Amino acid sequence: MPFFTYKGRDGSGALVQGVLEGQDSSALASQLFNLRITPIEIQAQAATSSTKNISIHLFEEKIETIDVMLFSRQMYTLLKAGIPIMKALNGLQASTKNKAFSAIIAEIRESLGSGRELSSALALHPKVFSSFYINMVRVGETTGMLDMVFLRLFDHLEFERFMRDQIKAALRYPTFVMIAMAVAIIVVNLFVIPAFAKVFQSFGAELPILTRALLGFSKFLLATWPFLIVGGIAAVFLFRSYIATSIGRYKWDSFKLKTPLAGKIIHKATMARFARSFALASKSGVPITSGLKLVAQTADNDYIASKLEQMREGVERGESILRTATNSGVFNPIVLQMIAVGEESGALDDLMQEVADMYQRDVEYEIKTLGAQIEPILIVFLGVMVLILALGIFLPIWDLGNIALHKG
Repeated sequence: MPFFTYKGRDGSGALVQGVLEGQDSSALASQLFNLRITPIEIQAQAATSSTKNISIHLFEEKIETIDVMLFSRQMYTLLKAGIPIMKALNGLQASTKNKAFSAIIAEIRESLGSGRELSSALALHPKVFSSFYINMVRVGETTGMLDMVFLRLFDHLEFERFMRDQIKAALRYPTFVMIAMAVAIIVVNLFVIPAFAKVFQSFGAELPILTRALLGFSKFLLATWPFLIVGGIAAVFLFRSYIATSIGRYKWDSFKLKTPLAGKIIHKATMARFARSFALASKSGVPITSGLKLVAQTADNDYIASKLEQMREGVERGESILRTATNSGVFNPIVLQMIAVGEESGALDDLMQEVADMYQRDVEYEIKTLGAQIEPILIVFLGVMVLILALGIFLPIWDLGNIALHKG
């Protein structure tokens, strides 16, 4: 996205200016209004400046989730000890090993020095701090519980990181096996079968249908492999472009939830993220409708996010949380029962925390047993592939051997 320079007035009427990234000037103006800045002038940066920024971003150190986690934990500790926020940020800037994140903290300090609130200063860096993170900090500022909000955000980010690592670990083995099998198929068809094809041609006899099929597939790969590579790259590009659209991302996220084996893990992990985020928002004093809106932004799945938005709309119409959750169709009966109890007892936040723990345990179990579930499928697939190759290559040799024995 292009970069824009802007000038505007904050709530106190002071002149503020800077550089932000946005789709266009209208989107940037909306972003500035959300930051409580009234834009006066917005101009697109020159292409050379944009290119310079791109080159800088390519070589600067990347800001990871662990950096934001440590920032949150340290902010909690410092604020809990009664250290002023400016002094706390100054200490974090000096102690942070990630130079890129240290520069971000310096910019946050400058924003605070110019009169902005901490949440508004964080909002200037949307690639580092999510909208959920920013809104939770804003709630902490309003309620005077900023230190506790940072602690809860640390727990939330730690949980998010744990879930992502667990899913990656579960998919690492089957992905490696599938890639290895694909490479083996390509090598066999491009190098092994063509060598046998020359031998089969010298036989001068009719080949079995399985052998002819293997030879035909090998010839097809040999003749079209450059086009297949180009087509594969184009297909990946088109797919990524499609899922970058709102409709494509919604359909892809919906499809992922329906895939065998992996679908239920993704669904449970997403619901665990929802339950924990909703519990965090509720404990921090966020209203239910606002909490559902915030949590929908952290769902990391557009299909689930749309269901949460439907829940929010239902609650705004006066429906109970249980009814809207039932109509969404994404919660199992046990969770619905816990929501009903929580809504009646007024302890919905505590019960949603238990829901998150339950989903987390389910995800951990599913991930531990995923290898055992996938392994038989991979073994069968590998066995069928080896059988086809063996029969296709050795059947003609066996036939010729039988003919030679009969002639002898």
